Amino acid sequence: MINYIKGIITEISPAHVIVETAGIGYFVSISLNTFTKFEKKSEITVLIHEVIREDTHQLFGFADEAERTMFRYLISVSGIGANTARMMLSSMTPADIEKAIVESDVNILKSIKGIGLKTAQRIIVDLKDKVGKPASVAEIFTTEDNTRREEALSALVMLGFNRSAVIKVLDRLIREDRNQSVEELVKKALKIL
Repeated sequence: MINYIKGIITEISPAHVIVETAGIGYFVSISLNTFTKFEKKSEITVLIHEVIREDTHQLFGFADEAERTMFRYLISVSGIGANTARMMLSSMTPADIEKAIVESDVNILKSIKGIGLKTAQRIIVDLKDKVGKPASVAEIFTTEDNTRREEALSALVMLGFNRSAVIKVLDRLIREDRNQSVEELVKKALKIL
């Protein structure tokens, strides 16, 4: 999994950037927020989120961790794909989206192209507990928990299960018992999914 790419910009537009590193040019889809932070630079470090499916392999890039985190929250919502999340982050900053979610401001979210009333409501319901508040000690998973969770998530997504559904199931299983192995997590998640 690619975490970031550091290299020279060979092409940039409001929708994508091509970053060359070690003789390879990576086509990375970006939001307008990231474009404004990168457009005057020649060398960058772009944080990456990969979307790998049978028919496509896409890289989505971000100038900072806050935007990548918000992107990942958004794509965990049913009905929000990577391109819709990128459109949202082109329309508003991650802080503005977070504020709209915390304040349950459906109208702000509805004002974004491609987001209707039901989708805006779903975003608020699904993400209100995740954004806008520091995680309590009980909610913070240890590095070991995260590693097992990521391995189990990767295995289940490869088997064809919906990423957001798998995340919810794995988080619940880890909360119930933090000492489960990757194999146990996968077996239990398969029974639930």
